[in-house]
Amino acid sequence: MIYTVTLNPSLDYIVSVDDFKLGLTNRTSSEHLLPGGKGINVSTVLMNLGIESTALGFIAGFTGAEVVRRLENMGVKNGFIPIKTGFTRINLKLKSVDGTEINGQGPEISDKEIEMLMNQLNRLEQGDVLFLSGSIPASMSDDIYQKIMEMLHGRGVQIIVDATKDLLMNVLPYHPFLIKPNNHELGEIFGVELKTREEVVPYGKKLQEMGAQNVLISMAGEGAVLVASDGQVISAPSPKGILVNGVGAGDSMVAGFMAGWMEKQDYRYSFYMGVSAGSASAFSENLATKEEIESVYVQITDTKE
Repeated sequence: MIYTVTLNPSLDYIVSVDDFKLGLTNRTSSEHLLPGGKGINVSTVLMNLGIESTALGFIAGFTGAEVVRRLENMGVKNGFIPIKTGFTRINLKLKSVDGTEINGQGPEISDKEIEMLMNQLNRLEQGDVLFLSGSIPASMSDDIYQKIMEMLHGRGVQIIVDATKDLLMNVLPYHPFLIKPNNHELGEIFGVELKTREEVVPYGKKLQEMGAQNVLISMAGEGAVLVASDGQVISAPSPKGILVNGVGAGDSMVAGFMAGWMEKQDYRYSFYMGVSAGSASAFSENLATKEEIESVYVQITDTKE
C-alpha cells in the first residue's frame, strides 16, 4: 500500500484578479477550489498516473469535509483523522499579483490525535510506501517525522521525505529511501550558494553520508539532479515549456519518481519520470495528468544529456 501524510492540509482558493487595487473591492476573473497540501498533491499525481494511495493526516470542520469529498471524488482513499474543534485551513492564492498568498493556520492538534496517527502508521509493513511531505502545524513538535521513522525503522517500508531544515535533517539517521531538497534548501543546510547542477552533487553526496539513500535535487529552471544509492549521478536540464503554475511541481516530481521506481526499479527511468511530472505540473494550471507527463517524458528522453 501507498500512504501520504499531510499534517496540515488546506482548501486552496486560487483566484486571479485583473488590475488588483489595494483597499478597494476587487472581483475575480478566474477561480478554482482545490484540496491542498504537499502529501495531497502527491496522492493526486499518483492517482492521475493510475496509482492508488491513502491520504493520512488531520482534517476539521466544513473545510476538512470538503477536502475529503474532493479527494474521494478523484479516487484518493481517505485516512484522515477528524478533529472535533476548529477547521481545516483555507489558503488564498492570488495568482495575478506576483504569486501573493495568504495561508491559514489550521486547527490545533492534541497529543491524543497525534497518537491516533501514530497508531495508523504503526500498521505499515514490508513493501509499503510512505510519503512524509511538507511543514507541520505549530501545535506539533518538529521531531514528528523523526518519531515516525524511528517507529518504522527496520520494517522494510520505503519512506520518502520532502521537508526542510530540522524536519529533514532529523530523519537522515533512519535512512529514508528518498529525500528531495531544492538547490536553495541544500545550500541553506551547508551554508553555501548552489546555482549549477554540477555544484549540488558533492552536497547531495554529503546527505547520503549522513544517511539518505537517494537524493533528488530540484533546481527550477536549471533542471534536476539525482544522486542515487548505487553511485549513479543523473542530471537533466529543465524541459522546454511555459511556466504557468509552480505550486505542486516539487510534489509532482516526487510522485513521478516513485511511480517510475515502483514500475521498473530503474533509477534513470525514475529520474526522468520525476522530472517529467514536476515540469508537466509547472506547465499546467493544475497538477499534471498522465498525458501531460508522458508528453514531457518524450521530450526529455529525446534530448537527454
